[in-house]
Amino acid sequence: MNILSFFVLIPLLTIAGIAAVREMRQVKIVASIGMGIQFILAAVLIFLYITARQAGSTAEMLFIRDYLWFKTFNIHYAVGVDGISVAMIGLTSVVVFAGVFASWEMEFLTKEFFISLILLATGVFGFFISIDLFTMFLFYELAVIPMYLLIGIWGSGPKEYSAMKLTLMLMGASALLLVGILGIHFNSAPNGGPLSFNILEISKTRIPMTAQRIFFPMTFVGFGVLGALFPFHTWSPDGHSSAPTAVSMLHAGVLMKLGGYGAFRVAIFLMPEAAHELSWIFLILTSISVVYGAFGAVVQKDLKYINAYSSVSHCGLVLFAILMMNQTAMNGAIIQMISHGLMTALFFALIGMLYGRTHTRMINEMGGLMKVIPFLSVAYVIAGLASLGLPGLSGFVAEMTIFVGAFQHPDVFHRVITIVAISSIVITAVYILRVIAILLLGPTTNEHFDHLTDAKWYEKVSTVTLISFVAFIGLAPFWLSSLIGGSLYPILSKILAFNPF
Repeated sequence: MNILSFFVLIPLLTIAGIAAVREMRQVKIVASIGMGIQFILAAVLIFLYITARQAGSTAEMLFIRDYLWFKTFNIHYAVGVDGISVAMIGLTSVVVFAGVFASWEMEFLTKEFFISLILLATGVFGFFISIDLFTMFLFYELAVIPMYLLIGIWGSGPKEYSAMKLTLMLMGASALLLVGILGIHFNSAPNGGPLSFNILEISKTRIPMTAQRIFFPMTFVGFGVLGALFPFHTWSPDGHSSAPTAVSMLHAGVLMKLGGYGAFRVAIFLMPEAAHELSWIFLILTSISVVYGAFGAVVQKDLKYINAYSSVSHCGLVLFAILMMNQTAMNGAIIQMISHGLMTALFFALIGMLYGRTHTRMINEMGGLMKVIPFLSVAYVIAGLASLGLPGLSGFVAEMTIFVGAFQHPDVFHRVITIVAISSIVITAVYILRVIAILLLGPTTNEHFDHLTDAKWYEKVSTVTLISFVAFIGLAPFWLSSLIGGSLYPILSKILAFNPF
């Protein structure tokens, strides 16, 4: 069997294993073993991919397998990966593995929770390995649908409202996306050849410009809603605030990355002329996302809402960089997806651990935690410093690459919009440092906090895993940049054919 199919098969087998056991502890052990195997498989895939490239393989996608699924509409189960999708698979495996340990204390409907969580992960893995648009869309839906249950059943606060709002907005985006994908399909053979859903086959043709002008906005917005594109971002803070810890980790760390990846892989790659023509509209919207999200985080009092609005800002940077359509900025966009996925998963894991001890997420009700729970406090400081772009951590590498690439455009519009986006760095520093000062420093504000216990072993597994990768990317970014860079060339060659900058 092709190695890529194991990324769908192993989670399904893990779900079957969870369904077969009865005790709560056995459920957690099966989930951790299954996702641990998936984590190892992702490392093996990265090694095999790098080895194949070093051996001289120049194919656009590696490990391709194509099986006819539905002949009438030429739908295939077609999988393949390049450096970008390999990097995203690596990110997903890390966040899901950490998420399992962050949920170790889940006691309510434990079996059903882990089944839903891993089903969500199955959809994400399938999305990243798919090169058939219809199959990609099915995996996209498989990733989105469990979110309703995970928030509506295991969430907190106004969880039914948050779950329904998230589902309705993402289903609306899915409707736009489906129309866009069908539009691409029915215009994939302008000279009368066979119609296709295969991304690689479609990329070799030129979709008529009239069709691009219609279906590019639909496709970009369809994916952009999941990437928290302004003004369609409002589902994200509510969803984050009500979701349980591991769901928030996957929601912000992985699921929102489907938006940026899809906008890049489908909308811009397959319709580059419309992307070049209409990019200015979406650049304005993404720059608003970047700045508005940062300002939104400043005024929040709830830790989850602070991180949720921060995610709107950082995910806006991903779409912003993709729309710049040059090598440096797009490289930065992929690194930003990975960096933000790791550090926001770390944030939500720590917020869940703090809430489990203090029973509050309001920053004005906490204080002096550094001397009581030093391990978790130091981990929170590291996450905050990564978010504000401290050199040596992944956030700095990603944001610096994005802004350097964006500023390479010589025209006034692109440079002004870049300066606007850069201002978010200052705003981010404000809310990160303010939260650290209130939350961790000074005297304890509640006498009960003096008796809090620090991180347990499974919490340390989750946080140390995420911190290690945040630091590794920040200290040694060139291997990741090299992994991504080679896969950008075929995509950029098509984009630059219609965008001579």
